Amino acid sequence: MTVDAVTRAANVARATLYRHFPSGNDLLAAAFHALIPPAPTPPAEGSLRDRLIALVQAQAELIAEAPVTLTAMSWLTLGGDLERLPGAPHRSSQDSPEVRTLRERVAEQYAAPFEAILSSPQAIAELGDVDRTRAAALLLGPIALGKLSTLPDFDYRDIAVAAVDGFLATHRKKQNRLSAASSESAGA
Repeated sequence: MTVDAVTRAANVARATLYRHFPSGNDLLAAAFHALIPPAPTPPAEGSLRDRLIALVQAQAELIAEAPVTLTAMSWLTLGGDLERLPGAPHRSSQDSPEVRTLRERVAEQYAAPFEAILSSPQAIAELGDVDRTRAAALLLGPIALGKLSTLPDFDYRDIAVAAVDGFLATHRKKQNRLSAASSESAGA
């Protein structure tokens, strides 16, 4: 995607394009912002496990089926800067408002549904207070890896179940160990 290609396709002058998008980064961020599908809504009913599985599977479908989402995430992780090559010194540590907004949207897309589930009374009773960023990384990391690996027989639905079961097993154990330790110290 180049500015020249966009001005030709949109039939607008370069100056008009730059009035709306000060840089190629802003133009690309605006395009991604418009193309990224909305975040899935987490189910309101069911066990914590069932709700997390439904959410991770819905997120997996977005990642597996929507190449624009993965492309946007990849571009943002590289720094979202078209003016520099990877590994070159960074000219500016300031993202433009358009790139910042896109970063926030991508983060919200993946964090908000987990926040809704993990802040529920049911989740707090079973897991305690969970770091939401870490939870999203642990639950979606295997899905993103599967997409990036391009393995032909990668089963997103099965991996989503395994990721949720692993997450719950480690976090329930941690919560149980903390409770046991606190009981022991109270009895001493």
